[in-house]
Order: sequence, then C-alpha cells, then structure tokens
Amino acid sequence: MGDVGVGIVGLAAVVLSLGIPMAGMYTYYRVKKLRADERMAALARGVTIPFETEVSPEARSRKAGILLVCGALGFMGTFGAIAGIEHEPDTWAAAAFGLIPLAVGIGYFIDFTLSRREAHS
Repeated sequence: MGDVGVGIVGLAAVVLSLGIPMAGMYTYYRVKKLRADERMAALARGVTIPFETEVSPEARSRKAGILLVCGALGFMGTFGAIAGIEHEPDTWAAAAFGLIPLAVGIGYFIDFTLSRREAHS
C-alpha cells in the first residue's frame, strides 16, 4: 500500500507542476482575447477608445524597486519575528536570504535615479 501512496504523490506533483502553468497561460490568453473582443465591439459601435499609456522605464524601475525592497524587508522581518518568538538563533540564517531581493531592489532604485538624471540632462 505504501508504493501506491508514493505513486499518487508523484503523479500529483507532475500534474500540478505542469497543470498550474498551463492554467495560467490559458487564463492570460482568455483575458487578452476578451479585451480584444471588447475593443473590437466598441470600435464597431463607433466609440473612440483611448490607448493605454506606455509606462516609462523609470516608473517600472521604481515600482520593481519598491516591491522588491518591501518584500525583502517583510521576509526578513517574518523570520526575525519567528527567531525571536521561538528563541532559535538558527532562524536568522533564513532571514539572511532576504538580502538577495533587498540588493536587487536597491539596484532598481539606483537604476531609477540614474535614468531620471539622464532624462533631466
């Protein structure tokens, strides 16, 4: 009976690892198709549709920097709180992994600052 349980777990792992990305791609395709159909129907009725504004590279860098830095601080804070509550100093090693997205987020902030300076000069 133990071999059957291992087989089912393996099958479930394969199905989920392939099924979830496929479901995400299908959902993305359907949403994009529905938006296109909606735009086409509006154009057929004669309604003018404003185009979506292009987001500047500076704004993308700033947004990515904010998200990465806040996520890293939250990750490090969570593991720091767990280390304090459980009195396990080894948990701080897990909190150190938050330094990776923190460094990437700071890099995005530097990119944002340099891009803004280039645009002004």
